[in-house]
This record gives sequence, C-alpha cells and structure tokens, in this order.
Amino acid sequence: MKEHQNSAPKTGRGPKSKLGKILLNLVVTLVLGAIYFYVSLPALNFQSSDLYVFVGFLCIVYIICAFITSGFHLEEGKTTTASGGVITIQGGKIKEYFRFIKKQCLPIGILLALLIVVVIVGWVISLPIFRAADYRDLLDVQDGNFAADVAQISFDEIPTLDRSSAEYLGDRQMGTLSDMVSQFEYSGDSAQINYGGRPVRVAPIAYADLIKWFTNRGDGLPAYVIVDMVTQEATVVRLSEGMKYSFSEPLNRNIMRHLRFQYPTFMFSTPEFEIDEEGNPWWIAPRIVKTIGLFGGTDIAGAVLCNAVTGESTYCELKDIPAWVDTVFTADLIMEQYNYHGSLIHGFINSIFGQREVTRVTEGYNYIAMNDDVYMYTGVTSVNSDQSNLGFLLCNLRTKETHFYSAPGATEEAAKISAQGEVQDLGYTATFPLLLNIGGQPTYFIPLKDQGNLVKSYAMVNVAQYQLVAVAPSVLECEDAYVALLASQGITQPEELPQTQVSGQVAEIRSAVLDGNTYYYLRLEGEEIFYALSAKDNPIAVILNPGDQVTITHAPLDGEAAEILSGYTLTLDRRGQTPVPTGTGQADPSPAPSPSGSPAL
Repeated sequence: MKEHQNSAPKTGRGPKSKLGKILLNLVVTLVLGAIYFYVSLPALNFQSSDLYVFVGFLCIVYIICAFITSGFHLEEGKTTTASGGVITIQGGKIKEYFRFIKKQCLPIGILLALLIVVVIVGWVISLPIFRAADYRDLLDVQDGNFAADVAQISFDEIPTLDRSSAEYLGDRQMGTLSDMVSQFEYSGDSAQINYGGRPVRVAPIAYADLIKWFTNRGDGLPAYVIVDMVTQEATVVRLSEGMKYSFSEPLNRNIMRHLRFQYPTFMFSTPEFEIDEEGNPWWIAPRIVKTIGLFGGTDIAGAVLCNAVTGESTYCELKDIPAWVDTVFTADLIMEQYNYHGSLIHGFINSIFGQREVTRVTEGYNYIAMNDDVYMYTGVTSVNSDQSNLGFLLCNLRTKETHFYSAPGATEEAAKISAQGEVQDLGYTATFPLLLNIGGQPTYFIPLKDQGNLVKSYAMVNVAQYQLVAVAPSVLECEDAYVALLASQGITQPEELPQTQVSGQVAEIRSAVLDGNTYYYLRLEGEEIFYALSAKDNPIAVILNPGDQVTITHAPLDGEAAEILSGYTLTLDRRGQTPVPTGTGQADPSPAPSPSGSPAL
C-alpha cells in the first residue's frame, strides 16, 4: 500500500472564486425556495410553523449547494488513500462535516441553529402547563336556558339531510346537465348556510380534469350547486360570468395562492364557499391568529372576503363581517377551544389528576339555523367518556357567541343506536342528530338513510329518556307521534303542548271533497282565516250553521306565511299547512283549498 498525504478528490468544473461560488449557491437556493413557496404557500409570519420549515429548507439547500460547488476538502493530515482508491477519514466524519459548515457556511449554520432554538422556546412557552388560564379563556361560554333560547323551529327550517346526503344529491344533479357533465363535476367543497331564510348547502362546480381546465379556464366555472336541506332539492345555478378563482385552479387563480399573494403575512383557515343574498359567489377565508405564546391559542381575528368571479378581496375584522356571512369560525376550532375550557376549568394539574368537573365535547357535531345565523351544535360529556351527556353547546359560527345548556341525557351515539333499533328490519342507518326543542323538551332529530344514501325516514329521540323514540316517514308525522308519546308518558301535559284556542260565531262555511273525504272550512266573525275540519273526525261540522258559537283548538300560528286568494287571507301554520282545528281539539293535517276552489298554498 502506498500512502499519499494531503490528497484530495478532484472537483468538477465550476466557479473558482469564493464569491462566484457563493453567488451560485444563492441563485440555486432562491430558485428552489421560490418553487417551494409557490407550491406550499407558507405564511410569512413568525407565528406560523410553516415559516420556520420554509427558512430551514432554504438553509439546508444552501449548505448542500456549498458542498457541491466547493467540494468537501478535509484538513491536512486527515485523509489517506488506500489501495483501490478508498479514502479513509481520521477523527470521524461528523466532526469534519461541522468543521466544513463552520468554515464555508458559518452564517447559514448560525441561522439554522437559531431557528431550532426559537421553535423549541416558542413551543415550550406556548404549552398549556404554563398558560392554563389563557387556554381556558379562549372560549367564553355562557349558561343558557334551552326552552327560552332555542325556540321551536318551523318545520320548513329543519335540515333533513346530512352533509354526505346533500353532496350525493348535488353530484347526482350534475349528471342531469348534458352541457356540463363532460367538462365539469361537483366539487364537494360545500358549506351549510342560510339563504333566503332556509338552510342550504352550496358548492362550486370544478373542472373535470387538467385538460378540461385548460380548455375552459378562459370563461371560468359557469355555475354552482345549491341543495335545499329541507326539501332535498338540488339546483344548479348558472352565472352570467364564470368564477375565475377556486380550488380547482392549479396556477395563480387557485384561491389559496391568490389569497397568499394578496396577504403574504396572514395565516388562513381553509376558505369556505358562500353566496350572498343576491346569489353572488364568494370565498370566506378566516384569518388565524395565535394568542398564547408563539404557537398556542389558535383563534380567528377576522376574515378575507374574496369575490369568486373577479378575485377582488376585502379584509374585515370580526365586528365588521357582514350578516350574510354564516361561517367564520369552524366547528373543529370551537370544539378544540371548548376542550381546553372544559379540561382546564380548575387548572392543568386537575386536568391530569383528580379531574374534578372536567368535561369535553362528544365526537361529532351538526348545524342548526336560528335567527338567520348558523349555529354549531355538539354534546358535552364527562372526561370519563360514558354514554351520557351533561348538556349541549351551541355556538354562533359568525360571532363565536357560545352557550352551554344543561340537559343530562343520552349521547348522540346512544340516540343513533336507539333510533336504528326501531328500524333494524329495514337496515336504515342514522345520521348525526340535530338538537330541537319539541314541546320544551330537548329532542334529537335523526334522519334515517338507506344503503343508497337517501333519507327514507325520520326519528325523534328524547334526550333525557332515549328509550322514547318516534319514527315516521315524514317530519310532520314523526313530530305528531313524538308529541303523543311525550303526553302518554306524562312528560308533557296537554296544556304544555303547542296549541291555542279561538272562540266566536261562525261567519261563513264552505265545503270540499278531497281524496274521498269531506272537509268544512269555517271563518269566524271578525277573522279572515279559514279553519279546515274533517267531517270524518268531527261529525258536528256537518250541522254547523252561520251564527253558531264555537270554540276551536288548534296549533299556534307561527310566522306570516300567507297568500291572498279571492279576497281572503289563507294563513299557514308553523308546519307549513293550514290550521286544521276541530270542535273536539283534533286536527286533520290536510290542506284547505282557497275559497275560490283553487288549490291552497
């Protein structure tokens, strides 16, 4: 073996001056960094962990480039060449690598080490063990009165679909449009909102593939899909001008990339697609802030409203967000903040040991529409994860106003199992429950789906006594059966159920035969409402005459749904049907025709 001291491997061609090598390293680093930024879109914000990953990536790229352009020359006396050309290193490779970095990349090495220190320190000072009170107060939870706060919702406002069923209907509707189905598809990026006073899900359509994007990108996406959560009707709404900004855009018009270039320092939650009251499409991008330490206490400070057609954007603080926007806070964020609130109620130590009064949310959530806003609903249970709830949480997803309602009872999962037990012979599966106020009782409303993902039946389960279950093929029949069940069990008294009475002289009587049954329509003196009575259930109606004094018991009128027909006002009850009171207090659900004989609205 012939030993050669101070030998070094030959290097390839490249810049020979130190400055030239540094410039080449910087150019390569910037090019790769620009590509990384364009793809990953990190926020240029010191509270964003993505920023530290990005800067760390740049440092590593520069160091690798320095190895390549400068060659790895070990110090004199540290290399030997053995037979066969094998190079051995005395003193260990790791030391030599660090020496090389110190000599060739000292500023970059210092920056990389500093980043690691900042991340570690920032993570430590953000831990709940040091900031338990701050984490607990992320969510301001007020106690509420369920019967008073959660009014009995009109049945034309109750969503009868869950998200998967709504998106299935939206996707199926796209298949009926021959001029779109070959070029576009249902995106699935749906959001539940209130539109026109009704709960709906809206979603943009998307380009079917990259080729379809290339041929249609000039005009943009020509439509979006609305699925009515009550009637289960899906509609494709065509736009006069296509949407240029969406998630299906691969380049600069991708909504996340468009927002990042407009607001490089903002940390965003995933933008939600919504429409305003005029049907114009928008992207709502909540702005995330960290309120505890460097990385802890995730919250929302405002939102960027981006027009999906023009790309024009406006940032609004929370107090300035317009009322038509329904979702600023995500359900997952609210649940995370409540879990901090419930677990740290008596400090960090208690959350681990003892766990006195420690609570958490249940698995899953749903949405409920009230007062032209969308509320997130989820149950609250003890940390022991038993099969009972302590109460419920309702949070306004626009304002973050949150209330807890004490209502001990079954968890949502237990209610689903109870409802499925009533239809086990049909093989229906229960969706996640919706919380309703029926006769002052907290009640789980559960749509039941078949294997085709279509809703075929409905169940109502009493929260306090989840063995009390009513199932029917329509919402109205289900509510009637459930109210009767509550009364039969002594949970509610007749006077507590939704009803009222009117008395007066009969001013006018009309009759009609519907489906083989005779109905009499009474108008009392001083009123313009016609009350429909079934002769089959109320034989006394047959012998009534104008001038007779009667007392009529009927469901309360809720809302102002009415139509003017032949000079008379036909008022609909809270179920979307005509009040059908009777002299005996029994109501027939059939709608009344107008006095002119045309169908009632």
